[in-house]
Amino acid sequence: MSASPQPTVFASLRGDAETLAAPLPPLLAAAEQLAASVMTGAHGRRRVGQGDEFWQYRPSHPGDEARMIDWRRSARADDALFVREKEWQAAQSVMLWLDMGQSMQFASAKTLPTKAAEARRLALALAVLLIRGGERVGLTNLGIPPRSGQVQLMRLTAALTADGDDSEYAAPELRAAPLRSRAVFVSDFMGEFGPIEHALTTAADRGIDGAVLQVLDPQEEVFPFDGRTIFESVGGTLHHETLKAGDLRDRYLDRLAERKDALRNICRLTGWQYNTHHTGNAASAALLWLYQALERTH
Repeated sequence: MSASPQPTVFASLRGDAETLAAPLPPLLAAAEQLAASVMTGAHGRRRVGQGDEFWQYRPSHPGDEARMIDWRRSARADDALFVREKEWQAAQSVMLWLDMGQSMQFASAKTLPTKAAEARRLALALAVLLIRGGERVGLTNLGIPPRSGQVQLMRLTAALTADGDDSEYAAPELRAAPLRSRAVFVSDFMGEFGPIEHALTTAADRGIDGAVLQVLDPQEEVFPFDGRTIFESVGGTLHHETLKAGDLRDRYLDRLAERKDALRNICRLTGWQYNTHHTGNAASAALLWLYQALERTH
């Protein structure tokens, strides 16, 4: 008969498990708290299609087959026929992409979350809402295919707590995204515009539509610098020193406005939704916008 494991072995295994799981509960708890602030429901299902649940009656149109007519409802109307419609109940796939680049690690004040932390909380909260609504959710960063259920939510949580990208700026990607699915891109979108445009046009070519959320720190909207200032990127690869930072303010704000316009235009052309969120504002408003933006797609 084999010997029983020693207590020290159990203690070691438990310690390893607790270390592995340590980063998961805080992010997931924060995401679920944020998700609770938004009205939940059967996301994306209020569409006519094959299903079991009654949705609505509508007047009969030319071309409707006789078997589609609800004769009992029609009998209560004068010279009108009605069709009984059911909800579409097929689960949909939603792919998330989060910018894990170094620029997302910026926060202008200790009282504000970094752009990365805000993006992760929003993305996971959206995943909570979608999965509770029966949808399949995946993560393009690591090529995690869309699935439903609590186990998938834990996979996403683990992936979103992983280390970020070493590059200053990351470009959206669509690994594991099924054709004609939906997607959400969350980033500050401060990098080169070409890769962003390519990702959105490629998505449109594959029948994928969705939402773009630009996450910015409040300081990035006002450029409060003046006098001698040293600008350095979070990753340390970009460096610029000036004696008259105030002279750069108008040019910077013009460039930021141009980038927002470019994002808005490419989203309009590809059928995507676009919005901006500041880390100093309520995250619940951004989450609600994302949730409703996906309702408007497809």
